Amino acid sequence: MTDRPDTIVLIHGFWVTPRSWEHWKSRYEAQGFTVHTPGYPGFEVEVEALRADPQPIADLTIESIITNLENFLDTLDTRPILMGHSAGGAFMQVVMDHGYGCAGVALNSAPTEGVRTTPWTQLHSVFPALKNPLNHHRAVGFDAEQWKYAFTNTYTDEQSLAFYERYHIPASGRVLFDSVLANFQPGHQDAWVDFKNPNRAPLLFLSGSADHIMPASVQASNAKHYKGEGTVTEHETYEGRPHLMVAGPGWEEVADRALEWALANAAATPPAVQPTP
Repeated sequence: MTDRPDTIVLIHGFWVTPRSWEHWKSRYEAQGFTVHTPGYPGFEVEVEALRADPQPIADLTIESIITNLENFLDTLDTRPILMGHSAGGAFMQVVMDHGYGCAGVALNSAPTEGVRTTPWTQLHSVFPALKNPLNHHRAVGFDAEQWKYAFTNTYTDEQSLAFYERYHIPASGRVLFDSVLANFQPGHQDAWVDFKNPNRAPLLFLSGSADHIMPASVQASNAKHYKGEGTVTEHETYEGRPHLMVAGPGWEEVADRALEWALANAAATPPAVQPTP
């Protein structure tokens, strides 16, 4: 691949919507890129509407999220740079395994199936959602204190509350439970990727060293699972950054590094890769 990519797709994670990418979208568009921020099925409305009626969140499945994302990617004329945050990083890895994207950057990414690293801070962060089995069929939110622990633990109380009010929505209990149980069920589940796929585009994991919900050790383990011959997989960590490092102090540095790496490595994308039908 010799042409410089001109399109970027930003994939959001849980407890937030595409709005969480607002600063990155503006920054990349100012540099001449076409930037898309597709939401999950039912996320065509704004944060406030999903808070008022979270049923679309409760109805989510990993399969529906992946299908919706790949249907959107099929409408693009070129193979874009893919960037995913948190759960969006895991979904991004799945679609990359299916042949999409010319380069991928996973930020504070949730793990794909087969990655068993589960630090205590991660368990503590998601406990409010997983403590009640009935939450499997619900949309489960954080309160402001839980949000700060999981997403914004290095920010001031004022900054954390502002981000909570701007971005927070409930998350899908079904997808959270299914993700946790994926490693204990027979066969491949919906978040499975072929770690030995030799045709996957280059992939960078970016972690925050202070991330509670997706600690750097989770991304490091995920990255080490990839063994595809000739593929590029790298991992970098930003000291003192929390989970929500796509916003808050220093987000510009992370955004610039993500784009710089993707542009530099897109040329290594296998030219014969085609999305899986």
